[in-house]
Amino acid sequence: MRILPALTRAAALGVAAVLAATALAACGGEDASTASADNPYGLLQPGVLRAGTLTDAPPNVYLKDGKFTGFDNDLLTAVAAKVGLKVEFVGTDFSALLAQVNNRKFDIGSSSITITEARKKTVDFGNGYDFGHFGLDVPAGSSITGFDQLAGKRVVVVQGTVQDDYATGEGLDPVRVPDYNGAINQLKAGTADAWIAPAEIGDKSAADSAGKIKVAAKLLSPAPTAYAFAKGNDKLREALDKGLDEVIADGTWSRLQAQYYPGRPIPADFRPGSGAVVAPSPSASS
Repeated sequence: MRILPALTRAAALGVAAVLAATALAACGGEDASTASADNPYGLLQPGVLRAGTLTDAPPNVYLKDGKFTGFDNDLLTAVAAKVGLKVEFVGTDFSALLAQVNNRKFDIGSSSITITEARKKTVDFGNGYDFGHFGLDVPAGSSITGFDQLAGKRVVVVQGTVQDDYATGEGLDPVRVPDYNGAINQLKAGTADAWIAPAEIGDKSAADSAGKIKVAAKLLSPAPTAYAFAKGNDKLREALDKGLDEVIADGTWSRLQAQYYPGRPIPADFRPGSGAVVAPSPSASS
C-alpha cells in the first residue's frame, strides 16, 4: 500500500517537471523573439547605444559639466538620432577601449580611433568621419622643433594609440601613460621632453597650459578616424554608416567641424562617410 502513493508522487513530480520545462522553453522562446523585434541592432539595452569614450581629450572627446561632449561624441549623438537611438556615454581608458567594444561591454567605441590593419583584428570599423594629424607638444622652453629631433629624448605617448605605434616604429622607446592627462602632466612637470598627440588634442592642451606647453610640429595622420564596432555586428555598423551620410548631407558634420576645429583646413582629397555625399563647407553650414 505504501508503494502506490510513492509511485503516484513520482509520476506527479515527473509530469510537473515536464510541464515546467515546457513552459520555461515557451517563455524563453517568446522573450528571445520579443528581444529581437525590440532590439534589431543587438544593443546592450534596446533603443540605447552604449558608447565607450574618454573624459580627457578635448576637443575630440571629453567630459564637461558632467556631460560627454566633443566633436566625435556630438557627431555620434546626431548619427544615432538618424536611426532612432539615444546614446549613453561611459568613460574608459583608450588602452582598454577596443577590447571592451569587441567583448560587448560597449556597443561602440567613440574616441577619434584611427583605422589600422592591426586594430581590424580586434574590431570592425565604420566609415571614416574625420582626418587627423600627429601633434608634437613640448615644454615651453624646449629647442625641439620637429619629429626628426626625438632620438634619445624622453617621449611620452598614450598607450595603445597610433602615436604609440608611430613612436615605437621610429625606435623612440616611448614612455606610455594610460590617459591624456598623464601625458600633459609629464610635460608640465618637465619629466618628458615631448608628447606625440592627436594634433587637435595637442593644440587644445597647449592653449590651456598657461604657457607651459607649446606645439612644435604637426604630421598628417596616415588614415581616417572611425567608430569601432564588435566583430560581426554588421547591422549596427551599416545603420550608423547610413546615419553618418545623412548628417554629412544635412550640414551637421560641417557645423561640428567649424565648432570644434575653427579654421582647420580640410584636406582636398578627404571625403567623410561613404564618399557618396558631399559635405557643405563649414562656413556655409554654420
